[in-house]
Amino acid sequence: MKYAFFIGCVSPIMAKQNEISTRRVAEELDVKLIDVNDFACCGFPVKSMDVETTLLLAARNLSVAEKLGLDICTCCSGCAATLTKANRELIENEQLREDVNQKLQKIGRRYNGSVKVKHFATVLYEDVGFEKIKSKIKKSLDHLTIATHYGCHYHRPSNTYERREDPEFPTSLDELVGLTGAETVDYEDKMLCCGGNILVVDENIAYTMASRKLDHIKTLAADAINLVCPNCNNIYDRNQRIIERRLSKNYGIPVLFYPQIVGLALGINQEELGLNLNRVKVSALLDKM
Repeated sequence: MKYAFFIGCVSPIMAKQNEISTRRVAEELDVKLIDVNDFACCGFPVKSMDVETTLLLAARNLSVAEKLGLDICTCCSGCAATLTKANRELIENEQLREDVNQKLQKIGRRYNGSVKVKHFATVLYEDVGFEKIKSKIKKSLDHLTIATHYGCHYHRPSNTYERREDPEFPTSLDELVGLTGAETVDYEDKMLCCGGNILVVDENIAYTMASRKLDHIKTLAADAINLVCPNCNNIYDRNQRIIERRLSKNYGIPVLFYPQIVGLALGINQEELGLNLNRVKVSALLDKM
């Protein structure tokens, strides 16, 4: 099982533990992630300003993977959504694909539509499969209660992902957590945005949105938050202490990427999962294990 690994822009800078744990879990589950130096930004940051440029950036990345004969695996929900949507448009609209290819031709590239794009969590869910993951579990996390945050881009818009699961009531990430033995909990406002994309526009609104979800999760006494997006991690983990100071709150809720959670169940050392890089300390969670 081999994929071109699309790391994205955010994880290497603000969420290194995401990349580290993804690589280590992939190794444990016999998923080969191939580094591709020619990958560039997926296009997501400029989408609100220039859709055409976003499509061209995405198409270039798709053409790089296609030339290597590999599908793409990414560890960022924003990258997955951007590349998947662009891929779908290019495959379904032959004229659009030809227009884009005329521009790619200037840099000696072309995209024919043969690449599939998947988030690493989807690779685990659909390609690795529950049976193999369960066979590798060495340590049950049955003492832990986890609150999953899906975020805005992991499975939405649903038509982009061919309605892989119900966009209002998704279950895949909770099912993946359940494989570790941990209990998952539903909570109020579970499907709301974290507020992360508003952070650069209005911090007060972003922190208030995040605090609303953190309040609900805290009420349920969850041991940790499970997520798969480095942008969501930016506000829940990197900015949790700022939210506490600004809004006079006290949370202290650890925020883990799914590979970190399943990695613990697979018996992988906590340093190899980058848990030392988490802003909100995970020592209490590890003690409970």
